[in-house]
Amino acid sequence: MQREYHRWHSQALGRDMELLAFGHAGPRVLVFPTRVGRFFDYENWGLVGTLRPRIEAGQMQLFCLDSIDDEALYATWMNPADRMRRNRAYEEYVLREVMPLTRKLNPHIEMWAHGCSFGAYHAMTLALRQPQFFSRIISFSGRYDPTLNTGSFRDLLDGHYDDLVYHHAPSHFIPRLEDHERLEQLRKLDITIVIGREDAFLANNREFSEALHRKGIPHQYYEWDGEAHRAKFWRQMLAWYM
Repeated sequence: MQREYHRWHSQALGRDMELLAFGHAGPRVLVFPTRVGRFFDYENWGLVGTLRPRIEAGQMQLFCLDSIDDEALYATWMNPADRMRRNRAYEEYVLREVMPLTRKLNPHIEMWAHGCSFGAYHAMTLALRQPQFFSRIISFSGRYDPTLNTGSFRDLLDGHYDDLVYHHAPSHFIPRLEDHERLEQLRKLDITIVIGREDAFLANNREFSEALHRKGIPHQYYEWDGEAHRAKFWRQMLAWYM
């Protein structure tokens, strides 16, 4: 299996960023890390290994991204508005720097967005905001509202709310979306959402799925027994849904 390490100084973020690419052909898959996770976690947790036969067969190429969550939405020391702006800068890094690299390495027309836990938030948010670039979203154990307080999980913006928060919270902008052209783009996406029945964000996932239904956006929604919020479950989910 082809494995490549990439590192460069990001103009969008003003710091060095790293990623790992696995494979040589097929749809390009942006893999977002879990909460404050690293670009090597997906490999270390055996998730790349689960997909190895398909990667080696040229059925997909993974691009495992690094996180700046500890400089953005999980930077509790930072002003909430600045957390959101830093999160937006991460999106620009992916759009303006990572995506051109993927096209350079692999001309396949299809791009997928995928993530587990908070990586699912990043994958879902980016693909729903920029559907013209994507054909699939595969989201495991995600939250789709960074302002939620539920269980031990807090509002990541500490009560702050503005247009930038709204446009980066799928649970907020999807129910109010009226733009016909964008809705038509979203209806062409192949969306898979998986959540555990004991996951703290189960209600959020159910409400988000209903919001997609109300907007006529087709998707597959699955609930697993237990919390199902660990790498051992995500490996099983990959075998079923990827």
